[in-house]
Amino acid sequence: MLNFIYYPVSFILWCWHWVFGKVFGEASGFAWALSVIFLVFTLRAILFKPFVGQVRSMRRMQEFAPEMQKIKKKYPNDRQRQAQEMQKLQSEHGVNPLGGCLPMLVQIPVFIGLFHVLRSFKPGWGEVYFFDAKGVESFVNAKLFGANLSTFITMPAEQLAQFGTERLNVVLVSVPLMIVASIATHFTARHSVARQNQAALDNPQTAIMNKLTLYIFPLGVLVGGFFFPVAILLYWLSNNAWTLGQQHFVYKRIDAEEEQKKAAVVETRQALAPKPGVKPVNPKKPAPGAKPANGAKRMPTAGPSGAPKAAAPEATNGNSNTEIPGLTPGRSTSKKPGSKKRR
Repeated sequence: MLNFIYYPVSFILWCWHWVFGKVFGEASGFAWALSVIFLVFTLRAILFKPFVGQVRSMRRMQEFAPEMQKIKKKYPNDRQRQAQEMQKLQSEHGVNPLGGCLPMLVQIPVFIGLFHVLRSFKPGWGEVYFFDAKGVESFVNAKLFGANLSTFITMPAEQLAQFGTERLNVVLVSVPLMIVASIATHFTARHSVARQNQAALDNPQTAIMNKLTLYIFPLGVLVGGFFFPVAILLYWLSNNAWTLGQQHFVYKRIDAEEEQKKAAVVETRQALAPKPGVKPVNPKKPAPGAKPANGAKRMPTAGPSGAPKAAAPEATNGNSNTEIPGLTPGRSTSKKPGSKKRR
């Protein structure tokens, strides 16, 4: 039913076993353990870009978390309106809530696929997906510090006998892996919670999820280790180790990008701001001595007494060009045109 998951997972495991089998031997427990670890690294490398998108999406959601709280207060009894306004807010900020869950959702079928493939490696079985009967026999006979990778602590005694493994060996290998994997899970969650802002921490739902990831999930790994094969514990440990290192790298890179953006904004403001001791220039007021713009009226300047000076008439050949309404140019003002002297 889930062959579309089992075949890709088994193929990647087969490729890494072919590589490490050349170094340590095909039936070596170290070759199979490294194959499982690098299977995890391969899948997580494929999911690196979605993880970066998840971090950016969570960061943007934290930025407008106060606006979401305002929407909840504005429409306390209208769930439909709340959902509409929040979707509108998320689209404006370019945030996709499902994008933040994508890496986690993809890891679930991978975990199920690996669990199924490893549980299929049993004594006497033939081909298992990409592995032929010889490959399955190689995995069954491989031991890591005396424990087979398919065995787990609570496995029935008759099944342990089929693998030729004693329970004490399984306990000695599984218990340290369980403890380290649970601690790695806790620190991974702790590092993620430390990145949340105060608004997110004050949210009751976020507080519940933080407690689950900080304490319940690590406890689940510790308890589940009694029922998980050694190979699954290796998967869980390497997965959390990758996540912890990836978070440190991605958060550091995103923080550096945000610091550069803030520095660029501050630099732009400082460049636009007037220098100390320099008066700001009003672009609407012309500088002294500058000609007025086309169509603009020249303002009269003030005389010595403070009163505005009258505009001086422009002389051409000693005559004034100032015209008086009703007079013909060139005639004296003493005589009116058309007047005759009476006798």
